[in-house]
Amino acid sequence: LLFVVGTVSCTLFLAVNGLYSASDDVIELTPANFNKEVIQSESLWLVEFYAPWCGHCQRLTPEWKKAATALKGVVKVGAVDADKHQSLGGQYGVRGFPTIKIFGANKNKAEDYQGGRTSDAIVDAALSALRSLVKERLSGRSGGYSSGKQSRESGGGDKKDVIELTDDSFDKNVINSDDVWMVEFYAPWCGHCKNLEPEWAAAATEVKEQTKGKVKLAAVDATVNQMLAGRYGIRGFPTIKIFQKGEDPVDYDGGRTRSDIIARALDLFSDNAPPPELLEIISEDVLKSTCDAHQLCIISVLPHILDTGASGRNSYLDVMLKMAEKYKKKMWGWLWTEAGAQSDLESSLGIGGFGYPAMAAVNARKMKFALLKGSFSEQGINEFLRELSVGRGSTAPVGGGAFPKIHSVEPWDGKDGELPVEDDIDLSDVDLDDWDKDEL
Repeated sequence: LLFVVGTVSCTLFLAVNGLYSASDDVIELTPANFNKEVIQSESLWLVEFYAPWCGHCQRLTPEWKKAATALKGVVKVGAVDADKHQSLGGQYGVRGFPTIKIFGANKNKAEDYQGGRTSDAIVDAALSALRSLVKERLSGRSGGYSSGKQSRESGGGDKKDVIELTDDSFDKNVINSDDVWMVEFYAPWCGHCKNLEPEWAAAATEVKEQTKGKVKLAAVDATVNQMLAGRYGIRGFPTIKIFQKGEDPVDYDGGRTRSDIIARALDLFSDNAPPPELLEIISEDVLKSTCDAHQLCIISVLPHILDTGASGRNSYLDVMLKMAEKYKKKMWGWLWTEAGAQSDLESSLGIGGFGYPAMAAVNARKMKFALLKGSFSEQGINEFLRELSVGRGSTAPVGGGAFPKIHSVEPWDGKDGELPVEDDIDLSDVDLDDWDKDEL
């Protein structure tokens, strides 16, 4: 946030757009100060990654402030507006809000905080982590932040997650691997390589954690492994190449800082990651948790099962899954319900009883929505979502200004629907022949 001392506009800006201000004991963190304040710090840090529009974040704010005040001078407590600073959130694999991470002895390997959202629980976790950090120092296992200046020959622990590859090991590890590989070709005497080394090592650890090992960072000494250097036309050092199954290797030409490397690795990971989950709205919790945690939630109302059968419904769900895959980098939530199951929700989104299948994109922060006007097809939905992704398209307020009551329903069993069973009429005692004669 920009601080303009003494101006009324600054105060209003903070009150409207941020959850924290300079008067709080919570330290506002940005890409400009994160490395200096957190990564290079000897202190233990608790950092919340939040979005100002997120309901869960707003409810956490007073507890986070209370914890920060209690821990002042003992543990540092910070906050990152990850909606505004998406690169910083992406660097640490933030997928929903709020996400809380603990930066302890090894600042390059943050731990996820999984505890309660009260100030008491947060303080307890902080003191527990602090005790662990102090005991590690006492035993000599950790010296806090390491600059990572050791050379490759020194065997320093900083490079433990960089995979060393050779002429003999390269093909069996990299070629035809289902994982993505970023491989640095270096020379031990190269100054630029030495500068890159701590950045590459720190990125390797973070990328391993954030991608669950699906993106790997490796290194090849090109002066020793000349077969590989020749095969890939290495002419200068360092050269970084990206290897993906079934594709020719491509040069990495991005920045050489750990944040640049991590950002590219996470992009590669999201390109190869599965699409977000498509959830049926079977309870209020499903709707609220999905829409609160994502900037947009895409809600489809599909025809009744008796109108489409299982095959028809699955064809609609397939279209949604394809679009979720196409737009997965947006990190939107994806939901569906059956016509009539959530009639109050339909009415609040202007769908209400006709025109199925229908789709609405809802911004829960602003309680506004946009309706799909085109066809419920890959082309129609793609045009609709593309307009939304660039900030175009007409929107309307959600009816009533909030989500209506959501009914708990049984999830779809994947089968065709069945008509209600009617009572059989017993005609055995009726003499139809005599009845016909009487009528005649």
